[in-house]
Amino acid sequence: MAKQKTTVGTIDNKVLAFTAGRDVELDHALITVDCIGTAAHVAMLSKMPVKPQLITEDERKQVIAGLVEIIGLAQQNKFKIKLADQDVHLAVERTLTKKLGDLGKKIHTCRSRNDQVAVDLRLYAKEQLLETLEEAAALASALTAFGKKHEGVPMVGRTHMQPGMPSSVGLWATAHAESLLDDCVALVNAYELNDQCPLGSAASYGVPLPIDRQLTSDLLAFSRPTHNVLYANNGRGKMESLVLGAMSQVMLTLSRLAQDFMLFTMPEFNYFKLPSEFCTGSSIMPQKQNPDVCELVRAKASRVKAAELGVYDLIKGSPTGYNRDLQEAKELFMEGIAATRACLRILAPMVQATKVNKQALIDGFTPDVFATDRALELVGEGMPFRDAYHYVKENLHELESIDPVEAIKLKTHLGAPLGLDWDYFKDRIAAVKETVREERKLFNKAVTKLLGVKYPLV
Repeated sequence: MAKQKTTVGTIDNKVLAFTAGRDVELDHALITVDCIGTAAHVAMLSKMPVKPQLITEDERKQVIAGLVEIIGLAQQNKFKIKLADQDVHLAVERTLTKKLGDLGKKIHTCRSRNDQVAVDLRLYAKEQLLETLEEAAALASALTAFGKKHEGVPMVGRTHMQPGMPSSVGLWATAHAESLLDDCVALVNAYELNDQCPLGSAASYGVPLPIDRQLTSDLLAFSRPTHNVLYANNGRGKMESLVLGAMSQVMLTLSRLAQDFMLFTMPEFNYFKLPSEFCTGSSIMPQKQNPDVCELVRAKASRVKAAELGVYDLIKGSPTGYNRDLQEAKELFMEGIAATRACLRILAPMVQATKVNKQALIDGFTPDVFATDRALELVGEGMPFRDAYHYVKENLHELESIDPVEAIKLKTHLGAPLGLDWDYFKDRIAAVKETVREERKLFNKAVTKLLGVKYPLV
């Protein structure tokens, strides 16, 4: 059987291809963060109080210059990960060794690939969560602006999909915006749990040399290192599952929003009209404008939840310590994040361009929609509620002259159609954006100092 020599031994070609899986392809997304993690590790080794010194200051500079060069190549899609490398970690080590000789062979001292993939995925998740928060804030802002613009437009409020009570377009739109802002809280919680540096775990059990795990954590702008080195490894999969759990909550909100758009743009409702550029045609029916974007968002919500459950299932029976099963979590993790972000990015401009048919919304009201409001008016005049309930039920004809526009003007309490606090939405959206700005600024400043060049690289 044909064999191939790799950095970590000679392996049968078929075994190599099977065990590498899709890492050679997927790990292109991790090249930059792997280099950043390696830079922090080498900087720590250069300060380790041992004699002879493991890495000199001059050697540290040489390694980091090599890592910066790799990051530049990655940005131009010119850095290659070969099958013999198996993954990004050994590809970076191979490249540095080719360039720096024996110095390149030193960089793996006191760490395992478990260390590397754990820190890579946490750094990757940091960036992806910040991007997701930014995109979620943009959609929440679009929904809020849509709601404010149509604040006074009445809309039938439904329960069981049947007409219920007077509502408004503003209430409908901002309900989805507020849901998304709560999802941002879950994303921030996931970010904070992810914000722990696992470097120094090695193969899960630490090393017999005086490494400084706090230093590597600080160099990478993590809030803290994971404390227990075994948990640093056991946290693999669990962290991905937590992040995907937050993503799946975002997708739950987006799926319901998409479902509403599909319903309310049907000719039978005609409440909203989706922009034609966000619809697709039929191969046989010339007149069709299909809400494919919304349908795909709904479908992708299931895909993201499946990714979360897929990771959960991979690790739920795993014994303590590293198991190769975790390799299969990477694709699910990346796919779930990518799908969520794609949906957020496509829905924001769609919401902004959606048209409201005020007359169709008003025409959607029938006298019975005002029944509950009228019963409560009678209560305000002194009638017991249950008596008012039965009176209105028996005299629905009395409601025929009520104007929907005027009806919603009576609902002014907190959070009602005409009681929406626009500063509440503005402030929450601003808070999300500020969190993103501050965390990104902190990370970029730390990496700029670590690499000795401005980060992100231009």
